[in-house]
Amino acid sequence: MRLSFMPSLLVTVALAMPFATAVNAQEADTAIRPYTIQVPDADIEDLKARLALTRIPDQIPDTGWDYGTDMAYLRELIDYWRNDFDWREQESALNEFDQFVTQIDGVDVHFIHQRSTHEDAMPLLLTHGWPGSIAEFRKIIGPLTQPELYGGDPADAFHVVAPSLPGFGFSGKPEERGYNPERMAHTLAALMQRLGYARYGAQGGDWGAIINRIHAYRYADRLIGLHSNFVLANPPADQALADAVPEAEMAAREQRQAFMLNEVGYQQIQGTKPQSIGVALNDSPAGLAAWIVEKFHGWSDIDRRLPAGYGLEEKFTKDEILNNISLYWFTSSITSSARIYYENRNVAMQEPLGFVTVPTAGAIFPSEIYLTPRIWAEASYN
Repeated sequence: MRLSFMPSLLVTVALAMPFATAVNAQEADTAIRPYTIQVPDADIEDLKARLALTRIPDQIPDTGWDYGTDMAYLRELIDYWRNDFDWREQESALNEFDQFVTQIDGVDVHFIHQRSTHEDAMPLLLTHGWPGSIAEFRKIIGPLTQPELYGGDPADAFHVVAPSLPGFGFSGKPEERGYNPERMAHTLAALMQRLGYARYGAQGGDWGAIINRIHAYRYADRLIGLHSNFVLANPPADQALADAVPEAEMAAREQRQAFMLNEVGYQQIQGTKPQSIGVALNDSPAGLAAWIVEKFHGWSDIDRRLPAGYGLEEKFTKDEILNNISLYWFTSSITSSARIYYENRNVAMQEPLGFVTVPTAGAIFPSEIYLTPRIWAEASYN
């Protein structure tokens, strides 16, 4: 038997909110407004002008991605971004989804709210990470909301809520210290409550998984289930359990730990001096592209024997890569999004995490940047 989840939306009757339009302070407390992405033509022309003036640095021959982003691939990507990439096409595709903005905890929160035609569908909160965005969910919202159109069962339909995290994309930028993952978890819980969803599921990866874990622990009575593709857990206090990890699992974990030794530089920079690197990334689209595409290349399950970015493009098209990068560029959100690392590092949680009682499932991909042994996960999640 499926329960019916009918949200009590508080939507102000208004025209679709244009890109970068300020929220009326008098209506900011609870109003939920329609939102349409509409980047000004001048911003698109400015981007192309900046790309035309790019100064690509030198690179030691035959080093590929060893020192960071491969310059041959970056030149190719920048050329495509300037001459072939069609932001309006990407913008139009994103605007096919129902989008809204509302103010929570002093910050405008942008979100996709795509309801299924099946009224008894289960509400599902999708939470992205860094350097991710709502653009990551474009291919799955349709199958989730209308599974029967993709060979699925209508009984498995969801009402999808996919927010841009505070400081990311089309959401507002926090103007005070302390907006750590714990605070974001409270924000997303408040969003689901405002939408009228008393019970719902949550899914996420990267920061989305971390935020959702806190969400599930703090609001266990609201969550039907938790799904993560980034399952994190410390070794259990019981030493016997901590040591009972199968040899193959521990070998996989150690292999990924060794890999990550050369992948955490960005964490140290964004966790200590996000404002400094943010100036460069916010001013140079080429720099922004190099910073983000290197993460796509380094963290994806690709064939690294292929030259330049061709292994990467087995998984992502240039349009998909640049859609995500452009979203950061046009919203000037690379600096504000990077601050989540600083806040996580410097702001203590108000309440330590305990065992997550919400039924939890994890998709464990072999090339994920962190791998948690199952027995450790089971000691932290239901």
